[in-house]
Amino acid sequence: MAERGVEGIESVAVLGGGTMGGGIAGHLARAGVRVALVDASPDLSRTARERLLERTRGHVEAGLLPPDATDRTARIETPADMEAAVAGVDLVIEAVPEDATLKDEVLRRCAAAAPVEAIIASNTSSLPIEGLAASVSEPGRFLGVHWFNPPEWTPGIEIIPAPSTTRETVDRAIAFLRAVGKRPAEVADRAGFVANRLQSALLREAIACVEEGLASPDDLDEVVRSTFGFRLPFFGPFAIADMAGLDVYKSVFETLERDVGPEFAPPAVLREHVEAGRFGTKSGQGFRTWSEDEREALLLERDRRYAALAKLLAELDDGGA
Repeated sequence: MAERGVEGIESVAVLGGGTMGGGIAGHLARAGVRVALVDASPDLSRTARERLLERTRGHVEAGLLPPDATDRTARIETPADMEAAVAGVDLVIEAVPEDATLKDEVLRRCAAAAPVEAIIASNTSSLPIEGLAASVSEPGRFLGVHWFNPPEWTPGIEIIPAPSTTRETVDRAIAFLRAVGKRPAEVADRAGFVANRLQSALLREAIACVEEGLASPDDLDEVVRSTFGFRLPFFGPFAIADMAGLDVYKSVFETLERDVGPEFAPPAVLREHVEAGRFGTKSGQGFRTWSEDEREALLLERDRRYAALAKLLAELDDGGA
């Protein structure tokens, strides 16, 4: 797999040895990629590597990683400085703290020292990618990659091109991340991208529910994790709405609009679908079009996955997790 190179990517330099940088470096090393990890000083780089090795050993002992994971992690190199780390690599992942000035400095230095054909990526959860691209010479090779904590285990990664990013750069990055076991999705360069915008909206409403006395934080967390959150590992909001019925969703929005506030008015596209008789899977069309065979296969697969997750959660709860 990655040991033979994917889209010409055989070696990666990770800049920043914190939680995200260390986790990214460890995942890539265990996938067979040659990895260099560098922090602000040689001592900090070595400390980051040792911290990662200790974490990996713990995961192996817990049965979360295979026995050879420690040896693969131990192959991570810690060059003397950033310039040495990026020399000759195919991909640079900048993962320093969310400080635009610091990222600008790091990106300028690594862009000057890395091969001109190397992809340069910034791991950021909020900073505009177009602004960061100005720090990179040959900005067509630059893009944002938003890994999620913990990076070893969370499969999703947001891929955020800047206006200057080439299509080839995006496609190579996506192919590489898929090859090392991740599930990248391309999103636009907007505030919060997609995941944080949705997470922030959920937290905003969760806080409002608690402040209004609807539930305690503990009970609200239970509602989220065991109802609609239970479905989210397998289906996104559009598929879930199609399966539930867009007419049902429209009615819920109308009730919320009446009793909570105008911000819950049914979205225009939802009203249009319902008024046209496009209710989702039960009518054959909603946000997506469904044939009868597709509908039956989807609902059967839904039930199979939900049953498996319910069993897993019961087993984890029995184990005291």
